[in-house]
Amino acid sequence: MAEPSIVQLRTFVAVARERHFGIAAAVLGVTQPAVSATLRTLEEHLGGRLVERNAKGVLLTPLGSALLPRAEQVLGCLDELVSDARRAGRPLCGPLRLGVIPTAAPYLLPTLLAALATEFPELSPEITEAQTRSLLDALGEGTCDVALLALPTGRADVVELPLFWEEFLLLVSGQSELANRRDLPLSALAELDVLLLEEGHCLRDQAVDVCRQAGASGRTARAGSLTTLAQLVAAGMGSTLLPASAVPVEVRGQLATARFASSPRPGRHLGLVHRATSTRADEFATIASALRRALAAAGLPVEVAPAEVAPVEVAPVEVAAGRS
Repeated sequence: MAEPSIVQLRTFVAVARERHFGIAAAVLGVTQPAVSATLRTLEEHLGGRLVERNAKGVLLTPLGSALLPRAEQVLGCLDELVSDARRAGRPLCGPLRLGVIPTAAPYLLPTLLAALATEFPELSPEITEAQTRSLLDALGEGTCDVALLALPTGRADVVELPLFWEEFLLLVSGQSELANRRDLPLSALAELDVLLLEEGHCLRDQAVDVCRQAGASGRTARAGSLTTLAQLVAAGMGSTLLPASAVPVEVRGQLATARFASSPRPGRHLGLVHRATSTRADEFATIASALRRALAAAGLPVEVAPAEVAPVEVAPVEVAAGRS
């Protein structure tokens, strides 16, 4: 038995709805003989009559009545498929699978998602929070469209769109003699017990490099988040390095920060990263521009990258993120 075609199903549904071959032909934009021939072929494929003609018009047979809802369902699914494909093919419309590293997500997503909703209301962001290596793998596998990562990634198969730079501050107990200092030498880290995130976080590798620059070793706290590190600092278990974007959220209660006076100051670059082969490169560049504007307007403690930027050159105390 041959399978029904989409044209045949559309013809059957049109005749069933209009109960008239001539009107169905006009709806479909074909001739009435074409409707009759197509419907006859469908009935031959299915092995039974779907409609019958009488003086009042067209009636559905029991087989036709049974199959009409299924035919309408099939055509409805097909129309949705085509609609979704066309919508996804339009710029800045449809799903956007956005990956974000854990040391940025809690502090930046409120601003970034609000900007996307305002600037691109037809986009539907789908957020994945994961470590850098997992997000780079997801980009390569095509399960992630674009990711917010620390730059540079050290990968030749991606395009990096810088968004901002932020400094690292020293998070200490509010009772510490270092609290609220703005001229702290980097070498002061050598005298401190600096707590680090667990392995796998790019911020951990960056903090290790800063500590190494200062002659400090750092101590892994087995912490999976900056919030946990902040609580350990509040409990008097040490100090830690905190990116500036996290300060408004994490510095509260019995906590304080100290700023380094070294030049260049320790910090990190963050930006959007997508596959070099992505067909949505222009979209991502437009999104990056909108996010830079949003970051500047939000007054976050970061230095927003200019619209046109050269490849990121990392200072000695700033570490590439690609190892994590």
